[in-house]
Amino acid sequence: MKKLATFAFIALSALLVGCSDNSGPVEGKQYEQLPVNLATFRLPPVTEVFSLNCGHCRKMEDEMPTIEKLTGQSIGKVHVTFNESAQIGAMIYYAAEMQLGKKPDHQMMTEMFAATQMGDGATLSEKKAALDQVFHSRNLVSPYDFDDQQQKQLFAAMQLADDITTKGQINSVPTFIVNGKYQVITSGHQDVASIADTINFLLQQP
Repeated sequence: MKKLATFAFIALSALLVGCSDNSGPVEGKQYEQLPVNLATFRLPPVTEVFSLNCGHCRKMEDEMPTIEKLTGQSIGKVHVTFNESAQIGAMIYYAAEMQLGKKPDHQMMTEMFAATQMGDGATLSEKKAALDQVFHSRNLVSPYDFDDQQQKQLFAAMQLADDITTKGQINSVPTFIVNGKYQVITSGHQDVASIADTINFLLQQP
């Protein structure tokens, strides 16, 4: 009987230990370390890497206020320059950021996504008019009307973004860079709350 009780105690202890195992984010599933430390680029602690041409990024933007609330962070942004369409999107985004002196607010981001993703049914003139409206309604110059100096500044911002994503070997969007060292694997999460949990976990890592 004593042996049976001892066995039961050991089994119970093992069960309790098993139940108390760390269920936090797992490297390789919810996040991964970047091949290089991007801290030299002075990125905000949490930075979203995205593209205005990406449908998933547009959906993520809808959730951005929630993610910022759950993490207590003002999330920075870096626009990818993977291909021609991404480069056009980057021109639009950085045209806004350089004039504002900061990232565009959530409402402007939403409007830029809508203008960029109008679809094949819209003509080029309609897309231009929609984009012009986003800028002109805020007393900003549309990227279509940039002078040589503004274009030079714009291309410098795009080159910096390209350097960040190339050195970080970031090949898919949307994603998040945390402390310049970690990349969140968004596909490894079930919802926005779990993404925020991983971000909060990574913010505490050395």
